[in-house]
Amino acid sequence: MTQGATFQSHLPATGAISGTFPIDGDSQVHSAVLAARNASSTWQELGHSGRRKVLLAWSKLLINRIDECAALISEETGKPTSDARLEVTLAIGHLAWAARNAHEVLRPQYRSPGILMANMAATVERSPLGVVGVIGPWNYPIFTPMGSISYALAAGNTVVFKPSEFTPGVGVWLAKTFSEIAPNADIFRVVTGLGDTGRALCESGVNKLAFTGSTKTAKVVAATCAKTMTPVILECGGKDPVLVASDADVKTAADFTLWSSMSNAGQTCIGAERVYVDEKVADEFISTMVELGKKITPGAPGHGNYGPATMPKQLEIIQSHITDALNRGGQALLGGKDSVKAPFVEPVILVNVPEDSIAMQDETFGPTIIINRVKSMDEAIALSNASRYGLGASVWSKRHGKEIASQLQCGMVAINSTISFAAVASVPFGGVKDSGYGRIHGPEGLLEFTYARTIVRARFQIPLSFTSFRRSAFADRIIVGVIKLLHGRSIG
Repeated sequence: MTQGATFQSHLPATGAISGTFPIDGDSQVHSAVLAARNASSTWQELGHSGRRKVLLAWSKLLINRIDECAALISEETGKPTSDARLEVTLAIGHLAWAARNAHEVLRPQYRSPGILMANMAATVERSPLGVVGVIGPWNYPIFTPMGSISYALAAGNTVVFKPSEFTPGVGVWLAKTFSEIAPNADIFRVVTGLGDTGRALCESGVNKLAFTGSTKTAKVVAATCAKTMTPVILECGGKDPVLVASDADVKTAADFTLWSSMSNAGQTCIGAERVYVDEKVADEFISTMVELGKKITPGAPGHGNYGPATMPKQLEIIQSHITDALNRGGQALLGGKDSVKAPFVEPVILVNVPEDSIAMQDETFGPTIIINRVKSMDEAIALSNASRYGLGASVWSKRHGKEIASQLQCGMVAINSTISFAAVASVPFGGVKDSGYGRIHGPEGLLEFTYARTIVRARFQIPLSFTSFRRSAFADRIIVGVIKLLHGRSIG
């Protein structure tokens, strides 16, 4: 890489230059990680109460500058300012929750040693890992990475963040605001660049790396990190289903599903991509979706319900999915092959699309939705679970929501709502199968950025020595006898 090399971010709606940023290479990334490592002791010595004060001060600063951040997000992603503002507020909510709850979640736990080890005191402590690397996405450039950054910092780690090359300005702004209140700016560092900068962060020796992006890239990240035994959290794509039962509030289900599928130009990993609706209410659901869909349009910020495709090459994928669905016998009830009009995509509603089409198998990441009829929720559940993805889902039923949700192979389910789990800071966020592994948010998110240390202390010595070469046959009989007494009746 050429010393002093730079890249530019652009306004998706016009292609105009938004900003110019350095391409950080191996040396710059390693320097950032070293600086963060050197700052670890300062951050850890503050303790939970000290870190809480810093993070809540950061939260207050961000609250006072929501509009500034939202304007930057809107500029780099093209999404409406209102949506950007919502994103910022949700991110702040997670930051505050992590700051306030880290002490309680991560405090030492005292465990029962059991009768056989009754003279022992058993404790499990949680310690920060050290330096956490975070590679963020462009579709939600503050909300998604803050799901790792906030919880990693609250757990006592320092962080090096590599934002997407499409939204570097948001990442740089975030680090700048932190430096205004932090005792040491190296506690949270940002590096910018392209894919090679992300590769350098994977190889930099961070103690854990949290990645959000496509499944294809996630596999490369995991393989790269495996070379240095660096553990990873992977939050990848989804093909999230919506299941609409015969007893659903159909109009609300259609309204919320349309928003879930079309907001942010469909560029939401937990957004609706496919619907399985009971044939008894399918006509009403579909007609409501179509009528509502006719009322929304894409446009530049301030001129549409959602914005352009942030990443230009995504347009080709969206086009190929629409074309394949129609070529395979699907029907377009709204929009169609001509709906992709770079940099925008008009709303597309498809029905009767074969399950083996790429539009049903792969993540589209555009303002499209496929609706297929089913004879029962058993069929809907089976089709939902047939996907290689398992991120989120939405279930609409007045009486059977929990029953249906519990049978879905995914990390998160919203019942009679949509993507609500992302806004609840106390619950974990993440997927299974090709949607990744590991969890952010909630207690699980804090625990992800620590390691467990077991401490067992002898409170007093007992006459029978089990851990000595002087152990007697009598001691052996005592051990066997106690085990039989405690566990001999457990079979059957």
